[in-house]
Amino acid sequence: MTVTMNLRARLHGVPIAAAAATCLLSFVAFWAAQRAANVTMLDLSVYRAEGETVLAGGDLYAMRATSANLPTTYPPFAALLFTPLTLVGVPEMRTLATAGNLLLVLALVHLSLRLVGRDRPGAALWVAAVLVWCEPVWTTLRYGQINLLIAVAVLWDLTRREDNRWAGVGIGLATAVKLTPGLFVVLLLIVGVARARAYGWNAWLRQAVTATGVFLTVTVASAVVLPYDSRRFWTEMIFETSRVGRKEETANQSLNGVLARLLHTTDPGVWWVLAAAVVAVAGMTVAVLAALRDDLPVAVVACATTALLVSPISWSHHWVWCVPMLILLATRVGPVWTAGTALVFGSFALWWVPHAPAPVRLELDQNGWQMLLSGLYTLVGLGLLAGAGVKLWRTSRTA
Repeated sequence: MTVTMNLRARLHGVPIAAAAATCLLSFVAFWAAQRAANVTMLDLSVYRAEGETVLAGGDLYAMRATSANLPTTYPPFAALLFTPLTLVGVPEMRTLATAGNLLLVLALVHLSLRLVGRDRPGAALWVAAVLVWCEPVWTTLRYGQINLLIAVAVLWDLTRREDNRWAGVGIGLATAVKLTPGLFVVLLLIVGVARARAYGWNAWLRQAVTATGVFLTVTVASAVVLPYDSRRFWTEMIFETSRVGRKEETANQSLNGVLARLLHTTDPGVWWVLAAAVVAVAGMTVAVLAALRDDLPVAVVACATTALLVSPISWSHHWVWCVPMLILLATRVGPVWTAGTALVFGSFALWWVPHAPAPVRLELDQNGWQMLLSGLYTLVGLGLLAGAGVKLWRTSRTA
């Protein structure tokens, strides 16, 4: 009996060991490929400069960093979080950031699998070994961005048990660093209020209150530490979307970017406002209805997709939410749709079209096929929301 049990235990460990070895090999190859590509990690250098500016008592929003002359775009709380980056040298910072982001890829896959109820031993290792190569993840590590950390913080909250008292902290902190996760607070609040009619105080309301409280607490605390910078951000910088970058850039995979390229203009103006309003209402309706029907995976992915679509600028690396999106598709729809979506995010097709940094504006002269390729993420997002909405409508009719 003992021999049989030991044999079974060893055999059970073989797939996990193989998965770990495969994931490690993939991560090492990824790291080597990034080094061979001479990635600059420009955004990580900006984060470090923000931390240095805070420690030196400088003007955070007058700061410019790196050869690209990049400004600060995040709230002051983010700059305070970046101060530890100044404790190590630049090479060490880049190494630590790469290693940390690779671990966050694994964490994001693990939480995404938990979200869809497929969190099996070794599964996250196999999936992470593949999805680390998709364009949003590659570009996140190329620039040293914090997108993976934001996504993990949000999913950490939304995959907790309903009675977990810490649920909401991650979303609150993520919103204080980068405002777009605040749409998840809206989702929590709407669903919580809707359920309160039948169940009274509930987990959704509790998470919404916790997230809001954490956001306000750290934001006020940041204002106490950095009063001038906080006043400038919340009264001026928050409205200056041009600081983030040019709307028509190929990398901008939001509705705003697609419309700018489609209309051959640097500012779609009212057309973007109208499109964003329609998509925001439709996308959040899908997310709320899915949540009310206890379909949390669809609700989470729909909310994240809506935020990406309606944001003035959603760089391609912001679409690391393709990880839970692909995992959801793999468990809900046929392999053809999943493979097609994976091809979009894994092909780097948006970079096949003419593009160039400022002041050159090649994106304004794209032809039809080029505009299609440079809008693939947006089209996938719209298609996902439409598909989820149709399925919810059909389910309601048959219920």
